[in-house]
Amino acid sequence: MMGSIKDMPKMEACVEVLDSFGIDHEVLVLSAHRTPHKVAKFASAARDNGFGVIICGAGKAAHLAGAVAAHTTLPVIGVPIAAGALGGVDALYSTVQMPTGIPVATVAIDSAANAAYLAASILSVSDETLAARLAQFRVDLTR
Repeated sequence: MMGSIKDMPKMEACVEVLDSFGIDHEVLVLSAHRTPHKVAKFASAARDNGFGVIICGAGKAAHLAGAVAAHTTLPVIGVPIAAGALGGVDALYSTVQMPTGIPVATVAIDSAANAAYLAASILSVSDETLAARLAQFRVDLTR
């Protein structure tokens, strides 16, 4: 999920990694500020709709991951995007500074690929095939 279609170039690496592991996914553009009711509706129903992890990329105020985490107990991974004058530091702080009990795992600025690898790791806990793919990826990465 991303807050704006302008975030897609930064989030494409996430899609590529998920595709490489054969992880089913959807790409959505929903804004914590422009479409908050749609964000809440999606997040509230995500578990029942078969989602296992939600990745949210957003820049500037970057409230998307927190808004999603407020409405689900699924793991939420935030990708701070460098979109404003502060080079993504504003988005990083907005994403990582969540209140106790509403966690958002946060990767580095513009690290959509790492968000997908983290999602794969989380999903691999209950998916032996994915766990094997991830293990092989790590072996190949070492080479």
